[in-house]
Amino acid sequence: QVQLVESGGGLVQPGGSLRLSCAASGRIFSIYHMAWYRQAPGKQRELVAIITSGGSTNYADSVKGRFTISRDNARNTVNLQMNSLKPEDTAVYLCSANVVSDLSLRGDYWGQGTQVTVSS
Repeated sequence: QVQLVESGGGLVQPGGSLRLSCAASGRIFSIYHMAWYRQAPGKQRELVAIITSGGSTNYADSVKGRFTISRDNARNTVNLQMNSLKPEDTAVYLCSANVVSDLSLRGDYWGQGTQVTVSS
């Protein structure tokens, strides 16, 4: 199987920065797109940023200019650099990857999530 493990969440003051990382491991042949989602209490899960295997990126309007997604294809990792954080960025952040396994099975996999809290 495939596992995704996030790290880097925590408590930060408004205007601060955090860097989230996600590492994929297991029976991986290749990874197509990788993405970060977030879910705040009482709200629907929303796409924050997505990056293709070729490096093309797309962002939610609410984070454009503040967040940067990047990936290391050799290490099967994806990162999210978050700057100028706002209280409304508070949420559980989840990593997702579209993976082709070594059995040629393709599917979406999710991490457990990491809490980001922006508060003074």
